[in-house]
Amino acid sequence: MSNKNKKEIGDNNLEKRWDRFSNWIHCICVITFDLELGQALEGIYPKHAYLTKQEISNICYLAFPDSNSGCMGDTNFVIRLPKSPGKSELKREHVVYNSNCPPAFQINPKYYWGYVYFRQVKDISLPRGYFQKSVVILSKLPFNNLFSKIVSVIAPKYFENGEPILEAVLCNIDLWSDPLPGSTVSLPLLGTVIQTSIPHQKYSHSRSITSKEETDKLDYHIHMAAEDLNLFEALQPVLSHIHLLWELVLTSEPLVILASSPIYCSTMVLALIRMIQPLKYCADYRPYFTIHDGEFKQFASKTQNPPPVILGVTNPFFAKSLYHWPHSIKLGEHTGESYKYKLKKSPNPKMLDNTPGLYTAYKPFLQKDKSVIKKLLLGVSSKRPCEVQSALLKRHLLELTQSFIIPLERYIASLMPLKRDISPFKAAPLPLPFNPDDFFATLESTGPQLTSGIKGDWVGLYKKFFRSPNFNGWFNMRYTELALKLQALQLQALSDANLKLWVQGKPEVEVVDMVLKIKSKLEKCKEHDIPINSTIKRRLRERMQDIINALPEDLKNILSMS
Repeated sequence: MSNKNKKEIGDNNLEKRWDRFSNWIHCICVITFDLELGQALEGIYPKHAYLTKQEISNICYLAFPDSNSGCMGDTNFVIRLPKSPGKSELKREHVVYNSNCPPAFQINPKYYWGYVYFRQVKDISLPRGYFQKSVVILSKLPFNNLFSKIVSVIAPKYFENGEPILEAVLCNIDLWSDPLPGSTVSLPLLGTVIQTSIPHQKYSHSRSITSKEETDKLDYHIHMAAEDLNLFEALQPVLSHIHLLWELVLTSEPLVILASSPIYCSTMVLALIRMIQPLKYCADYRPYFTIHDGEFKQFASKTQNPPPVILGVTNPFFAKSLYHWPHSIKLGEHTGESYKYKLKKSPNPKMLDNTPGLYTAYKPFLQKDKSVIKKLLLGVSSKRPCEVQSALLKRHLLELTQSFIIPLERYIASLMPLKRDISPFKAAPLPLPFNPDDFFATLESTGPQLTSGIKGDWVGLYKKFFRSPNFNGWFNMRYTELALKLQALQLQALSDANLKLWVQGKPEVEVVDMVLKIKSKLEKCKEHDIPINSTIKRRLRERMQDIINALPEDLKNILSMS
């Protein structure tokens, strides 16, 4: 056996060895500062984990706060980076996860999430006089709360004890249960157990899949949500402008967040994309972005309009290179009085560089709900708990988004053909096409005014939304669901049909074609998750056998074997 074949077998065995680990995490990277190379990859765990040169370069630059930010001590923040072309396949476990989790928490196969723990402290024994190193967890899963906690458990112990800590972490994680939506899992990690709930699209309660005996052996528990964000705390600097920002996010407008630290800009970006839940934000977003990124030139280009993306940045150079962007938020150093941030229409880069505020000339389609803002501001003065403030803000934004999206959901449901138009002997019909004029005609009786007291140009907002990636993402998902439902109804009709009667007088070639079609449809049920139950599948196999029995013995044997 050649050395190459031995290596391939070895790599396959390693991947199989860490298969359960990879359900949660792609790899753990250690990034250090090299006097000659700058930020460099010191180690990757497991050792066989593969990253392209471009991915490694991006991680290295994103793993350290910008030199201008002066972050001393420990800094914990979130990054998101594109995968290299050709690396967008999903594992079976991740396909199952995506089909059951809320749309906003689905895995995007084109991106990695990175959870960074950076330490910078004075150390006179080192050539530069500073210890500078980051531990980065790279995952496909958007569990920002959970993985930020995990990396904060791992990194300090690694800085103190070195590589054996990461080897122990790999073994711990490789014992974890799969991240199944709707479950509550207990995750042993370095003598601790973190208990977390995986969100499900249809219900909020969870079932535990870890035994009490397993958790009793561990020192102590940490209970937390896999993905959670204190929305009020993050959005407090721009609280007076949440309705304007909701429109910008809803319609995928370009937006840049300038802050002094990756902690602040990444938190703000994540809060913004969560403003439109349960709608999934489908445009690009980077919680932390640097000038070293290969896409910097595209984003800074003044010869074309900025793309639909939300960027979080810390380098003051961005204030000048992106001053032509239509919308910017400049965050201050402190947040004590930040809810008084003003709306500024001047794109003057000098002002943007120095003065906190929201910079935009955007004219909202809808009026503010001043009562909600007043209630939240009173909560600040009365020192209402931040968690309560966040719950109030989340509920208001959820109701606003639902008021906007429910009329669209009702309209798209009307695009289903009538059940009588579905024939067991013909291909499933397609949903009717989306017609904006037909949708607008429904608004008088089913529009957002039924559930929201906010006044304004809702039609104008819908028209802008229809031109955005968020609409395309929502529509494609809903249209696919309708198409799969129609296929399921066609298969149900076929399972109910009397094929013994149908086969009489039919040419052999037509009967064989029907057998092959039923086999193909059963295969598609596995591949495309067509929503039919086991009873319908069993009956389809029975119908297939009915028509196979009507064929001559030679054909019957061939079809039974295939």
